[in-house]
Amino acid sequence: MPLVPPLNFAMIASGVYRSGHPNKQNFAFLRKLGLKTIMYFAMEDYPPEMQHFVEQEGIEVLHYKTEGNKEPFIEHRIGCLVGCLRKIQRWSMTSIFDEYRKFAGTKVLADQEFIETFDHNQVPFDYKHRPGWL
Repeated sequence: MPLVPPLNFAMIASGVYRSGHPNKQNFAFLRKLGLKTIMYFAMEDYPPEMQHFVEQEGIEVLHYKTEGNKEPFIEHRIGCLVGCLRKIQRWSMTSIFDEYRKFAGTKVLADQEFIETFDHNQVPFDYKHRPGWL
């Protein structure tokens, strides 16, 4: 079976990926990644086909019920999340927006404003337990 990544698949950091909603044709590809956890950002329940796949593979699903048309995640929830992560990683704004636009298409202005005003210094975390890519 050919390895077909989900729509908008990309690596964010070592072992951390982003994508659109996977479907059955993506299962072989996802299996190769050895995923342990999937973060699912949508109001809808996880599709039955994906639910069966994650149960079979022993993958934990963290379901965050977020609406796509609410502030701060106007229409591009993952793009905003990744943009804010890039600020924490101290990327330049130019690089953050270049990456954001690669996936967001035309829905950019309000989301870019949110990313730009996001204060990464207000994100509490224990430096001793940070991942190596942070």
